[in-house]
Amino acid sequence: MPDELSQRTTQEVIDDHLRLATENDVEADLERNVAEDIVVLSGRGMFHGHAGVHELARQLLDEVPSGEWVYGARRFAGRMAFLEWTVESGPFRIPDGADSYLVENGKIQAQTIHYTLTDDVGNVVIRSDGTRP
Repeated sequence: MPDELSQRTTQEVIDDHLRLATENDVEADLERNVAEDIVVLSGRGMFHGHAGVHELARQLLDEVPSGEWVYGARRFAGRMAFLEWTVESGPFRIPDGADSYLVENGKIQAQTIHYTLTDDVGNVVIRSDGTRP
């Protein structure tokens, strides 16, 4: 199975990542799709390894415990992928989610994450750097 996973295309890895995110299965996502030494860059800082991904997932789920996640534009070019996403319902919304990915050997090696958290009428609650207005 690990050899089979390492042969996946960038699109196959990202599709699996999004499927597991929809199922809230962070552990399976880490095992199947995320390199142990991943580096994630965002306005909030730099996060390393599976522990860093866990921290980012915790922050996001604390900020947006419910809502309809919508995946928009998805672009793939070799090892690179880009995803636009939103959260369009619930008490908190994300109108501008954007992630980029570097995939090698069937695993996400690097990722960038950008999003702003708003209330249900569009007022910014948390900026993309994690600060509050």
